[in-house]
Amino acid sequence: MSIKLFITLVSTPWPESATLYQPLKEDQILLSDCASSLAVQAYLRMCGLPVQVVCRANAEYMSPSGKIPFIHVGNQVVSELGPIVQFTKAKGNSLSDGLDDIQRAEMKAYMELVNNMLLTAELYIQWCDDATAAEISRPRYSSPYSWPLSNILAYQKQWEVRRKMNAVGWGGKTLEQVYEDVNQCCQALSQRLGTQPYFFNKQPTELDALVFGHLFTILTTRLTSTELAERIKSYSNLLSFCRRIEQTYFEDKSS
Repeated sequence: MSIKLFITLVSTPWPESATLYQPLKEDQILLSDCASSLAVQAYLRMCGLPVQVVCRANAEYMSPSGKIPFIHVGNQVVSELGPIVQFTKAKGNSLSDGLDDIQRAEMKAYMELVNNMLLTAELYIQWCDDATAAEISRPRYSSPYSWPLSNILAYQKQWEVRRKMNAVGWGGKTLEQVYEDVNQCCQALSQRLGTQPYFFNKQPTELDALVFGHLFTILTTRLTSTELAERIKSYSNLLSFCRRIEQTYFEDKSS
């Protein structure tokens, strides 16, 4: 980042017109994109930064990285949680400034765990499990488009994700092995959280936003099987954690 751009970011206040883009909520968005979008929304709410959520059928193609979600703030467009965290930090808004170097390294390690396990598991279930792909993923992903484009785009996406799964060593896994990976990830998160309200005690960080986005979405999204959600439900402190963030940052307290 250039010095001129950094000065511009710091000196420009967060606008009320800041917008987050994601696919259509009711008919199109899939588990992994919904989780990633919710994580960013949670992070921005924890920072006290207002953002309007806008659903677009072509949000994936509007994104500069092809990843969901992305935000439009002033004349800046930034996609995915990591770059968005860096963007808000440059504007003087950070949730992890109070952490020391060891804690910050630990936080990054757990965020990598979530992305490598939970996000990858979501993608696997969406596109590598034949029943889920046929009943949910392909119909929802292609819903805004007419035939034959709808079929072409859906199968192209499925091919891309399956190629990625092969590249990261997940292509040969069974569904049960994926569920066990999710269980081990949740066990590690549960042990780190313990009885604390957040992963680093009393104040949330971007790790809390990321974990909430994925766990809450898994718990509330209809799939062909409830097995994925059941693995999370066996960890009572993770359920309490999700409920705490939902109540603190997403429920309307004016009513």
